[in-house]
Amino acid sequence: MFTHEELHVRAGRRTGLPIVVAVHSTVLGQALGGCRLWHYDDWRDGVEDALRLSAAMTAKNALAGLANGGGKTVVPLPPGVNVDADTRRALLHDVGDTIEALDGRYGTGPDVGTGPDDMVVIGERTPHVFCRPAAHGGSGSSSPGTAAGVIAALRATVARLDGDTELGGHTFAVVGLGSVGADVAGRLAAAGARLVVSDVRPDAETLAAELGARWSRPGDALTAEVDVVIPAALGGILTAELVPALRCRAVVGPANNQLAEPAVAGLLHERGILWAPDYVASAGGIVHAVASELYREPEDVVARRIERIGDTLTEIYAAGEAPDVTAEKLVAARLTPGTR
Repeated sequence: MFTHEELHVRAGRRTGLPIVVAVHSTVLGQALGGCRLWHYDDWRDGVEDALRLSAAMTAKNALAGLANGGGKTVVPLPPGVNVDADTRRALLHDVGDTIEALDGRYGTGPDVGTGPDDMVVIGERTPHVFCRPAAHGGSGSSSPGTAAGVIAALRATVARLDGDTELGGHTFAVVGLGSVGADVAGRLAAAGARLVVSDVRPDAETLAAELGARWSRPGDALTAEVDVVIPAALGGILTAELVPALRCRAVVGPANNQLAEPAVAGLLHERGILWAPDYVASAGGIVHAVASELYREPEDVVARRIERIGDTLTEIYAAGEAPDVTAEKLVAARLTPGTR
């Protein structure tokens, strides 16, 4: 069954490249979701990604307490096609025109392959954009907010495991040392945690030395004997084949769409491995961007919103059933008129 409100696929007027915008829900308000610029074997794979990611954004925004629905922009680049600076600018203008044609039902921000500076360019064609640099009146990078939300989620998780929120003394494997993963690893190291870190980029090994962490290959880090594995790279990392090999007590991280398929959540629950639904744990970035840039709330209010990610996870864990089941129930309740 098609559960989305809208799906738009159009060729960019300037570049001829496909622009995909999926609007999953506007029940709570304007749909929001990032703009992903990525290579796909087939443009239809980009459509599938947009549909899946936009639905996750509805859940993320709903459980984060935002008055917004979920959407997503995906620009599926053909294999081997790399855009130069001029083409990239034209492509981002094509994205802006596509979003502007939706009359405010959807707004976009950064995602994989785009950043705050790109939002400035998109913003030349539409006002429905967020996470521009502070110098351009925006909230800047969403990474610190995302990392803060992950830390709140980790505190709630270790409290469920061991009865207190102290991160020091626990062991964590951070898989992916991009802007968010590196920030999370730094905060954990500062809290006295023991770390295993990993990335596909060999040069990231220098960060391991700086943090006093053990460097590992990504596959080995996933199956390291730690308290919590933190997926902080691309999605689809948790497969049915991987679950039996895991030696952690919980999986909590900012990577979107961590499950290769929905049934993996049940397999984790059967093994007694606590899984924080990724759309809950990763919500700090959009909370910061939306609350500070669109709602114009002061930083202390925004910080409290991000901390409530831990409260939401505590509620989910307390139900005792598979966390994804409880989370889906909470999302459904939030989207049902009369229960919000």
